[in-house]
Amino acid sequence: MLVSDFHYDLPEDLIAQRPPAMRGASRMLTLDRNTGAFADHTFAELPSLLQPGDLLVMNDSRVIPARLFATRAGLATQHNSPAPSGHIEVLLTQRLSSAEGHNDWSALVRPAKKIQPGETLLFAPDGSNVPLLRATVLSSGDFGERTLRFEPAEDFHAALERIGHLPLPPYIHRSKQEPNTPEDRERYQTVYSQQLTRAEAKGSAAAPTAGLHFTPEILSQLKERGIELATLALHVGLGTFQPVRVERTEDIRLHAEHYTLSAATAEAVNRARSERRRIVAVGTTSTRTLEHIAREAEASGNPIAAHSGSTSLFLSPGAEFKLVSGLLTNFHLPQSTLLMLVSAFAGREPVLAAYAHAVESRYRFFSYGDCMLIT
Repeated sequence: MLVSDFHYDLPEDLIAQRPPAMRGASRMLTLDRNTGAFADHTFAELPSLLQPGDLLVMNDSRVIPARLFATRAGLATQHNSPAPSGHIEVLLTQRLSSAEGHNDWSALVRPAKKIQPGETLLFAPDGSNVPLLRATVLSSGDFGERTLRFEPAEDFHAALERIGHLPLPPYIHRSKQEPNTPEDRERYQTVYSQQLTRAEAKGSAAAPTAGLHFTPEILSQLKERGIELATLALHVGLGTFQPVRVERTEDIRLHAEHYTLSAATAEAVNRARSERRRIVAVGTTSTRTLEHIAREAEASGNPIAAHSGSTSLFLSPGAEFKLVSGLLTNFHLPQSTLLMLVSAFAGREPVLAAYAHAVESRYRFFSYGDCMLIT
C-alpha cells in the first residue's frame, strides 16, 4: 500500500494545544470494527461501554524531561584551545545498553551538522554556567541522530528533572522561553505512570497519550464494573519523532523500543486468553507490545511469560491481531504509522470514515485531543 493512502485533511484549529480543563473530560468516538458503525460518547462513559471481564492493558512508562539545552565545550585543537561554543537542543530518545556502567543514550540533536563525534556537550540549569551533566558524542546517524555518553552522575534522573523539559510534540506550540507550562508537567503524564528513582531506570520520550484521559475515579469505576486492569511498559523512543520518509508501507522500518512485561500481567493475559475474554489495549504502544509478545510466544511454543525485550513491530492493514480485541486510542497524524496500526485493526475505510466524522464534529486531535474506542 501507499503511505498516501492514509492521508486525511485536518484543519489546524482542531489540533489540541492544551489538555481539557479537567482530566477525563474528553470526547470519545466509538467504532464497531465489525459493522463500521460509529457513535459519539464521552470518555467518562468508558466503564459502561466495556464489558465485565474485559482485561484493560495500559502502558505505565513515565515520560522523562528529555528535551535539554546544551553548550558546546568544543574539541581541543592541537594548541588545546576550545572551539567556539553554541547552544544546542538535544532530545533524548532512548537509553541504550549500559555496558561497563556507561550511561549511553540515542538522541536527536539540532543543529546537527555542528555536532560530530568527539564533541563534548555541557548541560547546566538556566542562568548557570555550572553543568550538572556532561556528555560526549560517540557516533552520528541520519536526520540528526547522535549517540551520547554521559559522565557518571550521582542521580541522573534528578538532574534531568532539574534541567530538562517534557518533550511535547512539535504541533503543540510553546514559546522558546517556556517549552513547558506547569500544566504540561502534570497533564503530559498518565496518572498511573511508574516513578523513576534509580539512575538505571528507563523512561519515555513521549507520552502514551491514550492513557492521558484516565483519572483515579475512572480507574476505580472500571474495577467496580469487573474490568481487570494490568500494566506493561513500552518506553517510547525515536520512532515517535521520525516522519515516514518512504512511499510504500512495505518499506517502513520502525526503530526498536524497549519494553518490560511483569509476571502479573503475563498471567493476566494468559488467563484472559484461555477464558476467551476480551483484551483491550490502551494505546498503540500497548497494542504493539502485546502483539509482539504474542508472536514471540507463538514462535517458541511457550506461554507468555514475564520478560524484557525490544520490539520494532510494524502493524499495517493485512496484519493478524493475535491478542488485542479492543483498542482505546487518540486520533493520529495523517500518513503516520500509528494511523496505519489503527487501520490494520479496524480497516482503512472504516477508520478514515470515522476520522472524517470526527473532523466534521470538531473533535480535538492528537496528544492533548479526544479519543476513540474500537471494539
